[in-house]
Amino acid sequence: QVQVVESGGGLVQPGGSLRLSCVASASGSIFNVVPMAWYRQAPGKQRDWVALIANTNHIAYADSVKGRFTISRDNAKNTVYLQMNSLKPEDTAVYYCNTLSRAWVWGQGTQVTVSS
Repeated sequence: QVQVVESGGGLVQPGGSLRLSCVASASGSIFNVVPMAWYRQAPGKQRDWVALIANTNHIAYADSVKGRFTISRDNAKNTVYLQMNSLKPEDTAVYYCNTLSRAWVWGQGTQVTVSS
């Protein structure tokens, strides 16, 4: 089973920035070809897709984060990143990463809290 570990969350004021990281235990040959995504889950709500990256030419974002968040990946490190700028209180959630098809074991996620 491939496992992922998310990190980089924290408490930030509205308008602030955070950079999340996700490291996968998959072999490089698998990770390199798998479309990856970031998801988030706020209390009492379902886990929603936020951003995806298949390769440098195929990136997409949920409307709620478009223009503020940037997803990237470093295949040499089996790592996916989520740069979050201009954070809003409604971005508060636990953030997770997984394949686009949600095929891997979910990690613990990383808590992002946006509050003054």
